[in-house]
Amino acid sequence: MKRTIFVPIISVAVSALLIARLAVLINDSEIAAVSARRGTYTLKTAGEYAGIYDCNLEPLVNCSEKYEAVIIPNHISSIRIQPYLLDMDRYYEGIDKNLPFLCRVDERAAEFEGENIIFRSAVRTDSDQLAPHIIGYTSDGAGMCGIEKAYDDFLRSNCSNNSVTLHIDAVGEVLNGLGSQAEFAEKLQCGVVTTLDKNIQQICENAADENGLTMGAIVVMDPRTGEIKASVSRPDFDTSNVAAYMDDPDSPFVNRAMSAYSVGSIFKLVTAAAALEQGISPEYSYICTGSVNVNGQIFNCHKWGGHGEIDMQTAMVKSCNTYFIALSEYLDKDDYIQTAQTLGFGEEIPICGDIASASGTLQTVRDIAVAAERANMSFGQGKLTATPMQICRMTAAIANGGVMNQPSLIKGIRADDGTVEYSGVTAGKRVLSYETVKHLKRFMYYTVRADNSMSNPESTLAAGKTSTAQTGRFDEDGNEILNCWFTGYFPTYNPRYAVTVISEGGVSGNVTCGPIFKQIADETIAYEKSAKSARE
Repeated sequence: MKRTIFVPIISVAVSALLIARLAVLINDSEIAAVSARRGTYTLKTAGEYAGIYDCNLEPLVNCSEKYEAVIIPNHISSIRIQPYLLDMDRYYEGIDKNLPFLCRVDERAAEFEGENIIFRSAVRTDSDQLAPHIIGYTSDGAGMCGIEKAYDDFLRSNCSNNSVTLHIDAVGEVLNGLGSQAEFAEKLQCGVVTTLDKNIQQICENAADENGLTMGAIVVMDPRTGEIKASVSRPDFDTSNVAAYMDDPDSPFVNRAMSAYSVGSIFKLVTAAAALEQGISPEYSYICTGSVNVNGQIFNCHKWGGHGEIDMQTAMVKSCNTYFIALSEYLDKDDYIQTAQTLGFGEEIPICGDIASASGTLQTVRDIAVAAERANMSFGQGKLTATPMQICRMTAAIANGGVMNQPSLIKGIRADDGTVEYSGVTAGKRVLSYETVKHLKRFMYYTVRADNSMSNPESTLAAGKTSTAQTGRFDEDGNEILNCWFTGYFPTYNPRYAVTVISEGGVSGNVTCGPIFKQIADETIAYEKSAKSARE
């Protein structure tokens, strides 16, 4: 009698346990998904998205690889690969779920490809990513800024994936003997081709860091085409860990190459150009006594006691403020402002997507009707602001014989067969007469060749202009923070590079930025010679 009662009780208990286990299985999303696929389980990971290239088709992203192993819980291979794992938290989490999973391993794990499936995937950006402000970064598979954002649809729609399909039973155990189907990502050739030169970009970033440019920018442009060959902004950020920089008070996400600053003495090139275009002789002389009174306001020259009697070339080389104040009094105000506008001041420059050079601020004709404001503008002070990109474009126009090209960053689109469809080139426009440019080039050449110049390269002839602009901002010790500039081009014969450097803070344009220009010029010439030898 007792046996008859006991057996049904046992049966009910076993049934209850089976029902409970089934409920757990059904509620487990991964197992439910497996059941829906009738005993198969697929792992998938992106191998590589379409690339971003420099002008020589050298990759700017996807430059390194990471390795992921397919881990099968309760299999001997999952034990043997442990010494090569890079993410133990992920490993133990996957083991607990008792489902196949992917886990990062180091490259030595490739020797276990006979036991484990090892996927190779491109690392989109590394911690030392070149030109991060131009390239941009991604988050959750979407471009957030820069080229990554501007070409997001194209870059993300071209993707080569890794995947593997495994056969498993109802509790997630891999069924041995049924095999697996793995597809390995192919390396893509398609992508966006930029005008950047990877080697010149690296030269500029090294020059910035080696010369202590902690806050500022560098722009390099080809005067003949307007193509941007390098763009550096400091401080920068790690594109693979952007969260760490979100609260940085130095604003590392700001692209300082496109941001407006007080200009200073570089604008003397515009004042000189306006005078020359209006027919004033470069021989116009003025006696600098060290200061000048403009309607009751005293403007000082940087040289105590003055420069004495000087002409336009000497005034440019010595960067005499009072000379250019006097010169500006002879200028037609409308034509003066028109010359500055023609040279790109006060104009935004669209570059690519959300990358654009700010318009800066240019005085109006009404502004310079006030004598003191005209005096300020004549040597680059007052309301005047401009971006490194604007200054580099103006410098490139002078180097290019007075013809200004629109700055460009995108060279074309590369198909997966390796062919490139190049973008159309916009014709440049003449902004200065050849005669005016001839004088400006001479002024800039002798500025670089001056005895105290720290910008004079050893391997080529260059021309340029320094600037040390007041900002009205002061550090904790009460010292005014200066915007230090250098802008120039090289070689002087058939110029190929216009370079603009700015530092937020520093001693002067000559001392702070001149050595950066010099290093860029010397190393770029060396790079060109090396590349030429390699081709031959």
